[in-house]
Amino acid sequence: MNTVSFIGQTRDTKIKASTLRRTGQIPAVLYGGKTLEHFTVVKNDVKHLIYTPDFKLGEVEVGGKKHRCIIKDIQFHPVTEDIQHIDFLAIEDGRMVKVNIPIRFKGVSPGVKGGGSLIQSMRKIKVKVDPKNLVDELLVDISELELGFSVKVKDIEITEGMELMANESIPVASVEVPRALKSLTAEEEAAAAAEEGATEGAEAEGAEKPAE
Repeated sequence: MNTVSFIGQTRDTKIKASTLRRTGQIPAVLYGGKTLEHFTVVKNDVKHLIYTPDFKLGEVEVGGKKHRCIIKDIQFHPVTEDIQHIDFLAIEDGRMVKVNIPIRFKGVSPGVKGGGSLIQSMRKIKVKVDPKNLVDELLVDISELELGFSVKVKDIEITEGMELMANESIPVASVEVPRALKSLTAEEEAAAAAEEGATEGAEAEGAEKPAE
């Protein structure tokens, strides 16, 4: 697992959050189980945990004690988008946790090889899992994905004891048929229909012609 380690400074709750922010500190709280810690962090220490499409664990040291954690919530300023507050959830093996994990693909789609476009409609999925079974990403095999078809939540490969928190019939990705191929197919169908009509007309004419 990718882990970002950082240090939190124990917070004096008598000092206003606005005062802390003016000095470059971000108020934060860590909770979960029997853990409850109020502290501050600086943006540079946690930016790789926040500004990333990847799933990462945090390891925060507060008061000399280290805690594994994940980000539970972040409050941003509505105008400046500066981080106002961060909620961290302490995790430990044996206590189930809900997290969003990125979805990646493996294999090469024959539909894409045939000129189609792979459209990903779900980039992350929420799962319920024991922290000991956490992974950086979840994979979906698209090696048999043809033009016009899709892979769904039920096709995601999960680890032991992991529960997907989404309906298994929801599409994750599909291979879109290009407009050029759609047009070609339509023309072929029209040509086939015309040919079939001509054949039927000829047969009907032959049937009506009197024998000599």
